[in-house]
Amino acid sequence: MAIQAIRLPTPDEHVEGHGADEALDPGAAIGEQLRELRLVKNLTLREVAEKAGISVGYLSQLERNHSRLPIGVLKRLSDALGVHMNWFFQQNAEGDASERDVVVRSTHRRRMSFTGLGIQEELLSPNLSGPLEMLLSTIEPGADSEDYFHDGAEAGYVLSGTLDLWVSGRHFRLLEGDSFSFKSTEVHRCANPGTSAVRVLWVITPPHY
Repeated sequence: MAIQAIRLPTPDEHVEGHGADEALDPGAAIGEQLRELRLVKNLTLREVAEKAGISVGYLSQLERNHSRLPIGVLKRLSDALGVHMNWFFQQNAEGDASERDVVVRSTHRRRMSFTGLGIQEELLSPNLSGPLEMLLSTIEPGADSEDYFHDGAEAGYVLSGTLDLWVSGRHFRLLEGDSFSFKSTEVHRCANPGTSAVRVLWVITPPHY
């Protein structure tokens, strides 16, 4: 579904085990994720650096894992890129590094929550550098994405529950086992009219986060 209104951390939020002034070792390889996310969002180094209040040169070094990254700077970069800081740590959870470019274990998914919307999304794709992304959305009863649109195309499959879907003003009620596809440039919206959560598998191209 790739909603853009991603919940941002409040000023007093932190990543467990890291103080605001602590620096991450370049070996954490967060730089590749910073660059990947920036490119997916079609942002330049200068645009992100200005939003985060750092120099272009420093951001370039961070993306290449050539500089240590203070948690406070990562928080500002997360804000600039529209994701929660935990986005970067979830992918670096313990696991087999040799398979991370191909496989996403269920315990290592990157998760995103949306303020006030009652929607959580989990990234099922190993990364955002390929031609598509796969997401698992859990939409709570009464939750509504509201209208939005973006470049690309998407398809989905209702794993459980009932989903209301609108595409260019047309309304569809989808049940477990139903699937759909449409151009993402069409104004679309989804909601859960039921009394239990709905789970939807999405495939979107190009990656939108």
